[in-house]
Amino acid sequence: MSDPIEQGARAAAQRLTTPAYANLAHEVEVALHSRGADRRPGQYTDPVGLAGLIVSIATLAWTVYNDIRSRNSAAPAPDTVVRRVRLELDQADTPAPPLAPADRDRIIAATVEETLRAAPEPDADPS
Repeated sequence: MSDPIEQGARAAAQRLTTPAYANLAHEVEVALHSRGADRRPGQYTDPVGLAGLIVSIATLAWTVYNDIRSRNSAAPAPDTVVRRVRLELDQADTPAPPLAPADRDRIIAATVEETLRAAPEPDADPS
C-alpha cells in the first residue's frame, strides 16, 4: 500500500512549484527522507523550510482525516480538514518559514487536497 503522506507531499510539491521554488520537489524528497530522523514532527529545517512545511501539513492532514473518520466513519470534506489543519498549525509552537498569509493558506489547501486525493477509497480492498 502506498503512503498517502508521501504521495500527497509529492503531488503538492509538483502543484506548488514555481520559478521561485524551482527545487521544491527535490526539497520535499529530502524532507520526506529525513522525517522521523532525530527531530520532532512538525519541526522545519531552514534550507528546506517550505518543503518541511509541506511534509508536516501532509502528515497533519492524514492524522486529522483519520481522526475524523474514526469518529464518523464517513470521509470528511476537504474544507473541514483544511480548517482543522490551519487551526492546529496556528496553535503549534514550531517555527514556520516566512510566508504571506495567502501563500500559507494556498500551500495548506493544496497539500491537504493532494493528501486526501492520495487516500485509499474507504471501501477499497488493500490487497
